[in-house]
Amino acid sequence: MEYMSCPEAAKKWEISERRVQKLCEENRIPGVSKLGYMWLIPKNAKKPIDGRTKKGKGLQHE
Repeated sequence: MEYMSCPEAAKKWEISERRVQKLCEENRIPGVSKLGYMWLIPKNAKKPIDGRTKKGKGLQHE
């Protein structure tokens, strides 16, 4: 399986690197693993729905 780093995921998903790290810490990205201090995110992982917004909260319940 191929992996990408937090900076690569942040660029791909157009969010901050810190937000990607938080998503990893909260296990919101399937297949994520940690190697030392670096998060390994599967290249085919999709951007999780943002549960912080009203729109995102509505999508989580579908």
